[in-house]
This record gives sequence, structure tokens and C-alpha cells, in this order.
Amino acid sequence: MTLNDFGEGGDGGDPSECDGAFHRSLERVVALSTGWYSGGSRCGKSIRVRANGRSVLAKVVDECDTVNGCDREHAFQPPCRNNVVDASRAVWDALSITGEEVGECNITWSAA
Repeated sequence: MTLNDFGEGGDGGDPSECDGAFHRSLERVVALSTGWYSGGSRCGKSIRVRANGRSVLAKVVDECDTVNGCDREHAFQPPCRNNVVDASRAVWDALSITGEEVGECNITWSAA
């Protein structure tokens, strides 16, 4: 899992793919890498994220593009790896992941 700011001017660049909106850091939202995003079939659905002995539900709002990147639409970020759940700060907080672990952490996830 990686940390993402889904707000306007945040890491993602453009509004979220699923709903065309920006999201505040206190919302439990995620972007899934292209394969898991599955052409948008998971848009608006919840997934269960597990880490640190805890689990939390988060809503899929965006794709973490594994093909395209390094352009304005992607905030000049490189393409994502093919196994990424890119999560808002609220997801990290709900899993009680703090300190040096924030930014990148191994997790498991499933459809909720």
C-alpha cells in the first residue's frame, strides 16, 4: 500500500477517475493498480484492507495507472507498479500505521 493525497493539487493530479471528484484526506478512499481496477468495474465499491492486525473498508475511487505517467494528467508521477493499493491518509490512520511505516506498507485486500 502506498500513501496518496486525493485532494485538489495532491499526488493524483486530476480528479478521481470513478466520480470526477477530489477527496479529502479524512475519507477512506483508494486507487487500485490498472489490473485490479479492472476497467473501472470496482468503481464506487468497497474493498477490505488488512494490515497491522486491523482491517478497514475503503471505497475505490481511482486507478493507479501502471502504463501511463510522467505527464500533467498523472501529476508527473511515474506509472504505478502492478500491485498497488494507493490509499488516503484516513486508511493509514484506521490501520494504525504511523511513523516511518507511512508511505509504503505490505497489506492484503479483498472485495468487501
